[in-house]
Amino acid sequence: MSLLKRLVDFIFSYVQTMRLYYGFVTGIGGWLGLSFYTFLYPQHCSLLHQAGILGVMFLAWGVNQVVNDWLGLPEDRVNAPNRPMVTGKLPVVPALVVTAILLSAALGLSWYWSPVAAGVLVAGVVMNVIYEYSKAWSLLGNVVFGVMMALCPVYGFLAAGEHTQPLFTSNRICGLFLVALMNGLMTYYTYFKDYEGDRAAGRRTFIVRRGLHVAKRVGLVAAFTVIASQLLFIGKGWLSWTDILYPKEFIFCTVVALFLQLWTGVRFFIHPSGDRTYFSLGINIQACVAGQIVLIAIFNGTLALFLLSGSLLLIQFLFSLHEDAKA
Repeated sequence: MSLLKRLVDFIFSYVQTMRLYYGFVTGIGGWLGLSFYTFLYPQHCSLLHQAGILGVMFLAWGVNQVVNDWLGLPEDRVNAPNRPMVTGKLPVVPALVVTAILLSAALGLSWYWSPVAAGVLVAGVVMNVIYEYSKAWSLLGNVVFGVMMALCPVYGFLAAGEHTQPLFTSNRICGLFLVALMNGLMTYYTYFKDYEGDRAAGRRTFIVRRGLHVAKRVGLVAAFTVIASQLLFIGKGWLSWTDILYPKEFIFCTVVALFLQLWTGVRFFIHPSGDRTYFSLGINIQACVAGQIVLIAIFNGTLALFLLSGSLLLIQFLFSLHEDAKA
């Protein structure tokens, strides 16, 4: 096999392992923080600077996913035997070297923009490793994952430039809590497809401990809990209607997000195992991303509508390229 052919195969396998449809989770999270910064400080962040931040955020999931696949090889041999790292199409050492280079480049750029943002990025990478082991401890993995994803808006805000207002207020903390809650539930649903492999590998996730019968009911209840939390964000005065600059856009995005969240819970309740479980992941990701876009709609309605329509379409398109449930 020629060197060029091996290089092309390596790149293809690496990109496949990144599972780019998940990139919208970190990407939109980072965009939330970035767009809030540009709302507060117009003209303080150039378009090139913004593009760089979004590039780091959209690729963050994929680069870390390579590490996750390496750490999760035992269960992937059961859950996803066709994944490139399991089959050997993606050799481990070169993949980790490329990952280290990409992470170093992202860290260097982040340090140039803001040393504090670089620290947040390092914290995210460390938490990603912790997550891979903590998910074996019932719901702890979901909590760790949610907190890790809540760092994305913080990174997007800090990497954009200097700020004069307090970084954390009650409203912003509530917003980050919602981001953590939505992402924690999103990753909870992903464990359904991994049930057999996690059980075989001794990963005692909540679903393995309690079984599918209980887990699917908890998932449905959790979906309603997230919906209630999103509604309480306004209903309890954490965010008043006068703070919403684009009420029509906000309401539209909220309705779409709540529908997707409910539909996700219903789908996993009806199909907690089998191929349909895997194909429900697309809706699951869309629901999480839409929920984050709702927060953008508070202060930038036009951007929120563009992101909602574009994200839902692109997630579905990219997910359709991964039709093998065992990969």
